Amino acid sequence: MAHPAALDRAARMILEAKRPLVMLGAGASRPRLAAGLNGFFRRLRLPFFTTQMGKGSVAGGSNLYMGTAALSERDYVHDAIDRADLILAIGHDTIEKPPFLMGQGGPKVIHVGYTPASVEQVYFPDAEVIGDVGPSLALLADRLEGRLPPESPLLPLREGILDRITDRDDEERFPPTPQRIVRDVRRAMPEDGIVCLDNGMYKIWFARNYRTRVANTLLLDNALATMGAGLPSAMMASMLHPERRVMAVCGDGGFMMNSQELETAVRLKLNLVVLILEDSAYGMIRWKQAVDNFADWGLTFDNPDFVKYAEAYGASGTRVEATEELTPAIDNAFKAGGVHLVVVPIDYSENVRVLVDELKSRQLAEVE
Repeated sequence: MAHPAALDRAARMILEAKRPLVMLGAGASRPRLAAGLNGFFRRLRLPFFTTQMGKGSVAGGSNLYMGTAALSERDYVHDAIDRADLILAIGHDTIEKPPFLMGQGGPKVIHVGYTPASVEQVYFPDAEVIGDVGPSLALLADRLEGRLPPESPLLPLREGILDRITDRDDEERFPPTPQRIVRDVRRAMPEDGIVCLDNGMYKIWFARNYRTRVANTLLLDNALATMGAGLPSAMMASMLHPERRVMAVCGDGGFMMNSQELETAVRLKLNLVVLILEDSAYGMIRWKQAVDNFADWGLTFDNPDFVKYAEAYGASGTRVEATEELTPAIDNAFKAGGVHLVVVPIDYSENVRVLVDELKSRQLAEVE
């Protein structure tokens, strides 16, 4: 349990702040914390954002979610982060990608966690609340409930942030955009369906765009961020929750890192859909090279026929040939049962338009 003096200090700092904002990190995504976190936000109505690994910590529907910091700066969610004068960081671990860059003159930060903060160049909190997180948050809410403004001045930013994130998610072009793929996956998955992400460019798009409605239904790792993580994590999720729809979302490069595990999934008679986003390249590295103005060299490759590849392992396979086919293909794969690969090409030109050109434009606007 957190020390009363630490709780009193944190409560005082929050009351003194004009624009407090909550950040949910990797440690907040533990399933046993879901009830405590939901209760905390229900009582205090504080706006929050998540890190990539904190995504899905809190059930949707509160109208307090401001976005996910899939990047470290200048993304749309940073409109709220940059205006905050205090950030209550719950469960943040500096092994994650920095969700924002701390510096002189930035917001004050309160670290809430089971263990003390690892002080880094971009993370040096002003106060700490250390102890069992769920009970500590309940005690903090006891000190604050009824004493905060009825609505945060940051909340009016919410609609604009979320609208800009989902821009172009209804485009019909083929191959589909990442925004459209995220939207169609969301439509194919029930509220309690579990999506397990591999590591690639699509992870940033899912972290930014996929809206979770039940806690812990979007699983990703952003620490070592190992390629090949999607399929085995989805296999375990399917074993733990055989009654729920479980999907692995993989790039072609990540999938081929350990695609032989299809044999294990078939042998275990799992019900599992693997969505392969095919661009015949290491898409995230291409994006990073473009950001740093490096040459695009040695990052493309050829793939097997994934439908035949799935059949060779005793699984089923479907190739999507038109954008409007994606949601029905996913739904039919789940209805058929067993292990099923759904392959769809992806148009990654949006990586440059949204995550390079637009961010550079925002940076120039800040300078001017």
